[in-house]
Amino acid sequence: MKNDMTNDMTKGSPVKLILLFSIPLLIGNIFQQFYSMVDTIIVGRFVGVDALAAVGSTGSMSFLVNGFATGLTSGFAVLVSQRFGAKDEKGLRKAVSSALVLTVISVIVITLISLISAKPLLRLMNTPENIMGDAYTYIKIIYGGVIATVAYNLIASILRALGDSKTPLYFLIVSSVLNVILDLVFIINFNMGVAGAAYATIISQGVSAILCLIYTYKKFSVLRLKREDFKVKRKYYNKHLKIGIPMALQFSITAIGIMIVQGALNIFGSDIIASYTAASKALQLVMQPAITFGVTMATYCGQNLGAREYIRIKEGVRACTKISIITSLIAGATLILLGKYFVMMFIENPTTEILASAQEVLNYAAIFFIPLGLIFIYRNALQGIGDSFVPMMAGAYELIARALVAFILPSFIGFTGICLSDPIAWIVAAVPLGFTYLKRIKKLLKNEEDSYKEVKLVDKLS
Repeated sequence: MKNDMTNDMTKGSPVKLILLFSIPLLIGNIFQQFYSMVDTIIVGRFVGVDALAAVGSTGSMSFLVNGFATGLTSGFAVLVSQRFGAKDEKGLRKAVSSALVLTVISVIVITLISLISAKPLLRLMNTPENIMGDAYTYIKIIYGGVIATVAYNLIASILRALGDSKTPLYFLIVSSVLNVILDLVFIINFNMGVAGAAYATIISQGVSAILCLIYTYKKFSVLRLKREDFKVKRKYYNKHLKIGIPMALQFSITAIGIMIVQGALNIFGSDIIASYTAASKALQLVMQPAITFGVTMATYCGQNLGAREYIRIKEGVRACTKISIITSLIAGATLILLGKYFVMMFIENPTTEILASAQEVLNYAAIFFIPLGLIFIYRNALQGIGDSFVPMMAGAYELIARALVAFILPSFIGFTGICLSDPIAWIVAAVPLGFTYLKRIKKLLKNEEDSYKEVKLVDKLS
């Protein structure tokens, strides 16, 4: 399967391959966060604290839907990476075409359900009345534009499955710049408030999806699908759904946990909501290396599973774990030392209470950044080798832990209980994922060893 733009991760130094793949992906992830950050900064500075709280209060709802869609498309890409690793071009095309069909159906269903449930969810989460109007306006537009988010994520996931992490980056840069421009025009010039921020985000994501699609069609001959490529056996759909649905549910379960925390948080009032929102944006930014290594592991493990290079899987995961621990320590130190400056990016002249509350969130998160990094590595490694059930269950454990902490501890220790909900949830999820990965890789290596002994025995007898 020859194509200059693809990247075969079944040969060469695992560390080198991981880093070369991760760096463009990391830059892309940071730019993707830039979408959200720009919205938040401009809303907080030019519309006000209540508007910032309104946008922040919808963050978990946005993650619920977009996370489900992202998990689904990422899951569909696993089969693509496995077919690429196996050098099966026909199978790769079938995997891509069946992923497209399933994605179109999913988008229609997701959009309808999310729009219908938007207001009831805001009520369920105890959204304060003074921000309810803006919160509903913002999330309604975001939900209506889910197709733009899903389209980009699907194309980007397929390209990464082929080892290309650079192309999605280029168009994210374009769309990020466009997002800034549209934010300023819609909010400042047209005085559209939170609606302007939402429209800017959706339009920018739509543009990146269209540009990415056009470029991909022109440059990647292996992805130029013909009518016969859509004549797909049921097994492809079954495999996609077997991996994609648990991955989507895993994201959704995590999002539900965050929504529960948001519901517990909302009773503290709009100032505390605003401080938590600003802190969360800072967290999302510095955790991008961890997320990046996770995506890298899914592609790396998927390709090497297809190529039956099980020892390389173990070597790659071990190397990535070491890198993740180092970056997690740096990220934690950054949050502790520079936390207040992150907050001041989002809120003009923040009060002492807002700064203190935000810094408390960041300090507790920083201490537990290492288990967070391990979650992404082991979860995505397991998904890359075709095990999506345990990652989903780890997400369920994370949900239960986060919900229990968010609703029980604040009664005893106030806002600190909210701050501890994420770190405790991370630990609860990281432990089963780590044990399961070790068990699975041991089994793969044993199967490889048994196969090798069998071949040697046959050779000896013949």
